[in-house]
Amino acid sequence: MTTRLAITGHRGLTAALEAEIDRMIRAAVAENGSVVGVSCLADGADAVFAQAVLDAGGALVAVLPASRYRDTLPEAYRPVYDGLLARAGKVVRLEYVTPDPHAYMEAGERMVDESDALLAVWDGLPGRGPGGTADVVAYARSKGVPVTVLWPEGAVR
Repeated sequence: MTTRLAITGHRGLTAALEAEIDRMIRAAVAENGSVVGVSCLADGADAVFAQAVLDAGGALVAVLPASRYRDTLPEAYRPVYDGLLARAGKVVRLEYVTPDPHAYMEAGERMVDESDALLAVWDGLPGRGPGGTADVVAYARSKGVPVTVLWPEGAVR
């Protein structure tokens, strides 16, 4: 059976923290067997997850919050984004032009609604703005979607 697994998580991780998160995500993906990964493909946790799913032979669904989403990603990350997007078996494009908190929240909700479970690379703290990781976790929990929080003990962002 295939598990549809979504990701939400922090961006701007240090290299050391991202390496530890990568290990945790790969273990979680492996535990789920055959996986379809659902991701917005942002830098940070989203990209680490997407690559882990692809490396495990899984399929990738990209949920893009807005048509100009790529323009808001760090310039140095855009080639990675382009490569992941090219490998997505399905792309869901929301109607927004420029991403804003509403677009990010709708993208998070869409990922949760299309998934069996959610991985959250989350420090457990309130969000820095609407539509972030904490809000997506709250939405998943309100819908009864299982949430697995991945965060190294003692790590700070």
